[in-house]
Parts: sequence; C-alpha cells; structure tokens
Amino acid sequence: MYVCSCFGITEKQVREHADSGACTPRQIAGACKAGTDCGSCVRRIQALLGRGACPRRESLDALGPAAVPAGVPAVASASEPRVAEAA
Repeated sequence: MYVCSCFGITEKQVREHADSGACTPRQIAGACKAGTDCGSCVRRIQALLGRGACPRRESLDALGPAAVPAGVPAVASASEPRVAEAA
C-alpha cells in the first residue's frame, strides 16, 4: 500500500528505511522524500515507525558515533548550538 502518493513510496519502503536505521519521519524523508511535499503522509509514517522503535538518543551517545547507522543523520544534542533556518 502506498504511504506517500506524491513520491510513490510504499509501506514496505518505509519499513526498509526504518530497518536501516531511520527512526523519525524526518529521517525517512531524508532517505526517500516521503512527507516532504504535501505532508499528508507524515502521520502514517509516524504510525509505521511506532513509539519506542528506536534506541533513545542517550543510549546512542553512550555508545559513540559507531552506534548511529550509516545514512542516518545525526541529531544535535541540547548542548550543541542550533543554526537558524532561512524562512
């Protein structure tokens, strides 16, 4: 079944990206663009990812950079400065 009609992304593809380490809708979007056009699929992507499906950020920090799967963007910690996005 299609999750993202804009880019033709299926549930299977979302699950494959999740199995590869994508834990958030933003990470799924980075992997396949799902959710970046009209946004109507974001809630479905969240449901497919489920709660607690990924390790907590603190656990990954304790294990070091090698714990973050390849291709998954790193998440800035609260102590890192944030860069303002252009509007």
